[in-house]
Order: sequence, then structure tokens, then C-alpha cells
Amino acid sequence: MVLKKGNTSPLIDRPLLNVQQVREDFPVLAREVNGQPLVYLDNAASAQKPRQVVERLSRYYALEHANIHRGVHFLSQEATSAYEAARATVAKFINAAEPRECIFTRGTTEALNLVASSWGGANLQAGDEVLITQMEHHANIVPWQLLEQSHGIKLVVAPIDERGQLIVEEWEKLLSPRTKLVAFCHASNALGTINPAKALIKKAHERGIPVLLDGAQSSAHFKIDVQELDCDWFALSGHKLFGPTGIGVLYGKADLLNAMPPYQGGGDMIEKVSFSGTTFRHIPERFEAGTPHIAGAIGLAAAMDYIESIGHKPIEAQERDLLHYATERMREIEGLKIYGEAENKVAVISFDIPGIHPNDIGTMLDADGIAVRTGHHCTMPLWERFGLTGTTRASFAFYNTRGEIDSFVESLTKIKRMFLGA
Repeated sequence: MVLKKGNTSPLIDRPLLNVQQVREDFPVLAREVNGQPLVYLDNAASAQKPRQVVERLSRYYALEHANIHRGVHFLSQEATSAYEAARATVAKFINAAEPRECIFTRGTTEALNLVASSWGGANLQAGDEVLITQMEHHANIVPWQLLEQSHGIKLVVAPIDERGQLIVEEWEKLLSPRTKLVAFCHASNALGTINPAKALIKKAHERGIPVLLDGAQSSAHFKIDVQELDCDWFALSGHKLFGPTGIGVLYGKADLLNAMPPYQGGGDMIEKVSFSGTTFRHIPERFEAGTPHIAGAIGLAAAMDYIESIGHKPIEAQERDLLHYATERMREIEGLKIYGEAENKVAVISFDIPGIHPNDIGTMLDADGIAVRTGHHCTMPLWERFGLTGTTRASFAFYNTRGEIDSFVESLTKIKRMFLGA
């Protein structure tokens, strides 16, 4: 982003995005809430779905549904083709070397738990260390704590600075011969901070340490290239990518995934079963026991196709503009403090107005038709670092507008006046 000195409006060299045309793809954005036009600023929790995704899901359930892989009849084979085509779409979207490196899961949380349970359970021993950061989502904390209890490993946490940025020098000092895994978020769901993933992965790999990258927030905001990043695993969620809930992806390097023991047992992940023992299939089936979320995978592919039809560069440019504009407008409110002011961040703003509880802010905003998130955002240790129990969070998508931000700031100003008289 290029800013002209003394000017609060960013001058962005970008392809133009017709936001009003894009908004027509999202029927929910035409709704009213409490008699006011809906302003949806809770995209980091879950993004809205374009009609292209809804229609694709409807078509599958109405005309194409059957169980996959095991049927010889037409519908089963048609559904199987659509499901595996979705896997190929995912692989292309994140630039995996081959589709079989993409495992369908219920979301980022299950993907992270899969690595912790399967790879971690088989490879980590008492005294081994897993290095994470202070800004992690609970989904990248709790699975490792479970391994602390069951295997005696040690969870090591790298600090962040007052701006919400990882202190890379301190992170690097924590790498040791005992570090057996590095896991961190590509972008923070609470602060918006984008971590320097490629550089961190390179530093870890120089020491022979594998890296698990939590891409729940990054994958919706900018282009992901897992081969360029060189991460060993990458996790994402469909519902944050304008796709269905209950579907996500674990990417992993093929050799690494094939060396991992199964996460769950059941149908379709087996090669041969007998009462004396069972042998297992290779990836991706190895980690997809039972009937999968077929419609979810197909809907996720439709969401990825939709993003590609718009283009990552226009999306990034629109969201940078929204982030900058919202930040400048919110700074006009005396006393409001923004948490997460990294130089490189996605369109997420967590903030606090001393003297007003975040839940009160969220409730009052909702009365004006404005949807935000309040609370700890599944990052309780992060807020402890800042001496808080939680914040209010506004998070933006490419279908949001400056006009919506103006309504948001106007409502915040009114709320502050009501509670604090100023």
C-alpha cells in the first residue's frame, strides 16, 4: 500500500473491484437487522456464503447425492468424481504438489488435532519441545497440552511485542535440540498480525525441525502457496473461505503424511481388515475414515472457484483499503485502543474502550444492525499478555464498504457517549 504523506486515504495500485456487484452475490447482505441494514463485520469468525456456493450445495443434495468411492452405480460414481475434483481444486488453490496431499477434515481445529494426535503421538517423547507463539488460537495450544499430559512433552511459547508482532529474535533463541516441532498461525485471528512464515519455516528447517502452519485466517485474505512456503503441514477452514461449515483441509507433504499412523479407524481408510489385524491405505484415504462431508468438499471447491474468479489481488487491495480506513476512523474516537498494530496484518481490528465492557459494545452495535465479535476470540493467553479478558473485534471481507465502516464508527461514538457521557 502506498500512502501520500498527510493523507489518510490510501492510494492503492490495484485492479478495481466492483464491490456493489460482488455484494449482490451475497443475499444475506441485503437483510435488515433490528430495522437497520445489516453490517456484517464478523468475518474472522465465519464469512458469508455467495449464492454460487449455496446453489452448488443445493444441486448436489437435490440431484447428485450418493455415498462415494464404494458404489458401482451412476450416482455414486458421479458424487465420487465431484468429491475428488474438489480435492484437485483445493490442491490448485494452495499450490500443493499433488491432490493426494490434501486431506479433508472438519476444519482447521481437526486438522491441527490430527497432526498432534497422529504425528505427535508417534514421534514426540517426554522432554521434547513444541514451539508456538503467544498469539495462537486455542486450537493450536490445547492439542499440545494434551500431549504434555499424555507424553510428557513441553510446550514452549515465544513472546510478542506491544504491537502484536512476534519477536523473531526471541523466537529463534527458543529453538533448541529439544525442539521437535514448530507450530504457529500464519495470521492471527485476534490481532490480524501476519507472521513472516516463509522466513520462520526456513530457520526451523535449517535445524531439521518440521513446521505446522495454521492458515485459518490467512487463506481467506491472500494467495497461499504451500510449496513456496515449504511448510510441512498447512491447515485451513472452509467456512472462513466463504464456503460451508464443517469442512476444512490438512495439507501435508506426501512422504510425511504416508509415514503418519491413522487418526481414526473405519471404512475407506483400510486396505484389508481381519480379526488378527488391519492394514491401511495410503493418503488421502488413510486419514478420511467413514463417510466424509461430501457436500462440504464440493461447496469448498465452489468457494475457492469463486475467490479465483474475483482474483486475489483485487481482494487484497480492497481489504487493505478497508483496514486502513477503519483504523483511521476508529482513532478519531478518544480513548479507544486498538490491539494489534503490526505493519503487516489482515483486515482484523480488536479494540477496547476503557469503562465499557466488550459485550455491552457488541450488544449495542447489534441494536444498530452491526455484527461484531466480543470476548476472548479463543485466544485467552494472548489477552492475558495485554492484561485483558477480551476485546471487541471488527473483521472485514472484500464485500464490506467504507460506508459500512462509517456506520460502525458512528454507532461506536454514540455508545461511548451513552456509557461515558463523552
